[in-house]
Amino acid sequence: MSRFTIAAVQMDLPVADNVSAMAHQVGGVKKRFPWVDMILFGELSAFGPRPQTAQPMPGPAEDHFRAVARQHKTWLVPGSLYEIDAGLIYNTMPVISPEGEIVARYRKMFPFLPYETGVAPGSECVVFDVPGAGRFGMSICYDMWFPETTRTLAWLGAEVILHPSLTNTIDRDAELVIAKAAAITNQCYFVDVNNCGDMAYGRSIIVGPEGEILHQAGETAQVIPLTVDFERVRTVRRHGIKGLGQPLKSFRDSNVDFPPYRQGAASAALDRLGPLAMSGSLWTAGTSGTAASGGD
Repeated sequence: MSRFTIAAVQMDLPVADNVSAMAHQVGGVKKRFPWVDMILFGELSAFGPRPQTAQPMPGPAEDHFRAVARQHKTWLVPGSLYEIDAGLIYNTMPVISPEGEIVARYRKMFPFLPYETGVAPGSECVVFDVPGAGRFGMSICYDMWFPETTRTLAWLGAEVILHPSLTNTIDRDAELVIAKAAAITNQCYFVDVNNCGDMAYGRSIIVGPEGEILHQAGETAQVIPLTVDFERVRTVRRHGIKGLGQPLKSFRDSNVDFPPYRQGAASAALDRLGPLAMSGSLWTAGTSGTAASGGD
């Protein structure tokens, strides 16, 4: 089975307990599109960006989603939920099999600081296999701004990147560009699903392994069932993008020792940027001039 259908659900959600509404949506998707193999929701769909709703995993919300996946016999990725573990809160994305089993959990590596405060970063890139189909990589919202995350997933063999987002800021245009770049430089599918309504601005995007936009949603609720072809990813990786560039092979074969990735490496240029703080406070403190001045 090289072809696999993912329904990305751009849902109009309030900042509230949305677990039952999401469960109802899963039933609706499977009824209307019975050939769908996996259903993917946006970041923090279940409760919104409220760390105070954090639950352990396993826990009540995750158990509810496990029952829903089992009932409808579908792969289910309910976006992410705030997870509490050993006194720390993580932004965590579970993957549930059609049998209701947890096959993977991924903790967001780059919380959206300085805004997503009180949330600890994860430290591990996570991939999982769907038997008979292919390998998926997991990424959440701000992670995409760090190309190392997607490249590592591709290095681990990911052919499709599942990327739930929760973007309600004016930089969504930039994220659409990043999604295209992530797909083409890693020769993979990139499925970026955002919420809409009170919670976010929509404009979900699905990009193919040669950087082509397969679908871009508007700003209202939409279910996007789209079939990915794992054999196409493998062909593009073997023969190149449009029969030309083969970036993953070149990356594999390179012997360059990139300085930023050396253990304990420091950058005088980055150190001059000042603290990680909200932009307005940096202007008030007068640090912007310091950050912009001087050479290496």
